[in-house]
Parts: sequence; structure tokens; C-alpha cells
Amino acid sequence: MKKQSVIVKGWASFVLCAILMSGCVTEKDTAPTAGADNGSPPVEAAGDSIKVGILHSLSGTMAISEVSVKDAEMLAIEEINAAGGVLGKQIEPVIEDGASDWPTFAEKAGKLLQQDKVAAVFGGWTSASRKAMLPVFEQNHGLLFYPVQYEGLESSPNIFYTGATTNQQIVPSVSWLLENRGKKMFLLGSDYVFPRTANKIIKAQLTAEGGELAGEEYTPLGHTDFSTIIAKIKEAKPDIVYNTLNGDSNVAFFKQLKDAGITSKDMTTLSVSVAEEEIRGIGADILEGHLAAWNYYQSTDTSENKAFVDKYKAKYGADRVTADPIEAGYTAVYLWKAAVEKAGTTDVDKVKEAAKGIEFAAPEGKVTIDGDNQHIHKTVRIGEVQADGQFKELWNSGEPVKPDPYLKTYDWAKGLSGE
Repeated sequence: MKKQSVIVKGWASFVLCAILMSGCVTEKDTAPTAGADNGSPPVEAAGDSIKVGILHSLSGTMAISEVSVKDAEMLAIEEINAAGGVLGKQIEPVIEDGASDWPTFAEKAGKLLQQDKVAAVFGGWTSASRKAMLPVFEQNHGLLFYPVQYEGLESSPNIFYTGATTNQQIVPSVSWLLENRGKKMFLLGSDYVFPRTANKIIKAQLTAEGGELAGEEYTPLGHTDFSTIIAKIKEAKPDIVYNTLNGDSNVAFFKQLKDAGITSKDMTTLSVSVAEEEIRGIGADILEGHLAAWNYYQSTDTSENKAFVDKYKAKYGADRVTADPIEAGYTAVYLWKAAVEKAGTTDVDKVKEAAKGIEFAAPEGKVTIDGDNQHIHKTVRIGEVQADGQFKELWNSGEPVKPDPYLKTYDWAKGLSGE
């Protein structure tokens, strides 16, 4: 899929027509369109509840990853409500399906902010969905808590980024690979903004740190035939395949890679969007020995994580697993709660100000909201898939890493952000 851009007016007209044709509401009851800024930020919560939005792909190619993040956010809401809620009020979730379609994410974000008047939205996975929602949140002065690692080079005043930015996942993992697994790297990704931007950064890093680019390939989201790309990988003979595929394309790629006779013993692959949930869908027998870089694994050894895993499994089933974006979604709800309670209100500006420096004992370990860029300090981890579908941690950063979304602390990254 090509790099996305959202032009709100075109699809907003379509949505309005569809609503009117359905006969469900009258014209005067129709909510403002997603991109329309009527100067009214989400109103102070009234009554006995505070509405929040949950916006993930519950259908389509990204559902394999996003449904479980929704489940984790709902678990956090249930826990908070059982403990008395926020500011003495119960949290009322409004759930919407982004349907793995970026304009739909923008449409639903507008509906949540303008019609439902939510205090915050927890949602998204792909950077294309985030980029589609970003102008909607900025124009309507809403708050988005985005739970997934991404390519960096962004810092919106209306987004809290609870997944890793580039210097908390990609950059340290590339350095580790060059030191431990070889210099020749093949880049494989889905064709949209995250993999394209991530690989632009990786290529600059390879040049600076003595690596070699063996090849670079992209496929549309949902792509399932990797025979040609695997042939190119065989011909290039890389030490490492750095994988930024997203969604169920990973299922097809790794199964076909094994069918082609390539296992983790023959070649290292490191993924940044394959976690325990994806391992369930692909198969641990296929992924055993392959690597992934994250900030959290289900096997992460903290008392908070043991409690989190137990509660998640008790609610959703013993066969369910936790994973980095699942934990980041869960943590996001608690960070929002802490900021609202510190502010004493759901007012967006006051919540943003109160959020600066908030710490939380998350399942992954201590996290802190960075007051400069609304990302969070996170520990970096590299793990190897085991036969039971869990990760064995091979390396970690030792302490939480301060987020640097524009890579200002790296000389080789100068000029990448356009700043």
C-alpha cells in the first residue's frame, strides 16, 4: 500500500450521504464530520461516567494483532472501574472497528470525538492508521493514546505514544545484530509509511556502523505470495533479514520461508511486529529460533507482569498470550487515569500538562511519560522465540531509554527528519 494521506472532505461527504440514506438519524441529529473543527473539544465528563473510545481493527488483515490490544484496554478499564473508577466516575468504553482501513480510522475517530464526546481514545496499530487519525485529533483537540512501536520522526501534541519510538527498538536492535549476527542485511517490509521510514533510518545506520545492504523489498498489506522475494533472499545470501512486515502477511512469509528450507539455523531474521500473539497464528514450530525486538515479553520477569498475565488469562482464556502492544495498550489506560486524577479533570490541556513526568509500575517495568514529546521511557529488549511460543530474552538495555523520536542524539541521523 502506498504512503497514505487523508483528505477528510471527500470521504466525509460520502459518510454523511450514507447516514442520511440509512434513515437511522435525521439530518439535524447527524454528528459533525471527522475533519470538522467546531471549536468544541471533548466536554468535561458529566453524570456518573466518563466516555473513552477504543478504536482498533476488529476485522481485516490487522485484526490478527489488534483484537488483543482492545481486549487488554478493556481489562484495564474493568479493573479501574472495579476499584472506583476515575475521579469517582466509571469509565464507559465506546468501541469502534477501524477495519484495517485508514480512512475508516479517521472517520471513526471523528465520530468518537464529535458525536460521542469521549475524553480520550485508545487505538490504532499501523502508522498509516495513526497518520490518518492525527489531523482529526489535532483539529478537534482530542487525545489519542497510541500503543504500538513506530518509525519515529513524529511528535503530535494530541498523541501519547506508549509503544517504542525508533531509538527504543529499531536502532538498538540493528546495532546488536551488527555486533552479534553479521553485517549483511536484507530489508523486508509491508508497503506503507512505517516500514519505508524505518528502513530509511536503518540504511543510514548501516552506512554509519559498517553494515551492508543486501536487498530491500516491500509488499502490500495482506500479501501472501512470497516465493519471488524468498528467491531473492536466497540469491542475496544475507546474514540477517530485518522484517517490518505487518499483519497476517507474516504468517505466509514465515511458513513459506520454512517450506523453502530456510530456518533460524540458516539465517537470522529479526522482526519488529511479530510478538506472542502473532506466534500463536504462525506457529512456534515455524518461528523457533527467530528473533524479535520489543520492550516487553510475556516472560518479562516483574511482579507486575506476573499479575497482569494471570488476570489477562483469567479473563480471556488460559490459551491466550500477552505481548508488547497488548501491554502498551493496558499501560496506556492507567497512564491516562493517572494524568486525569492528577489534573482533577478530563480537560485535554490540563491532562497533557499533568501527564509530564508521570511514572507507572507497568508489567514491562517502570515507565515514565516524557514531558518533552509525550512518548514514554522504555527498556529495550531482544528475544528469541522458543518452542513453547514464548521469548527467551537475549539482551536488554539495562534501564529505560529516554525517547528520541527525531534521533537528535545520533550524528548519522542528521537530515532524516527534515528538521
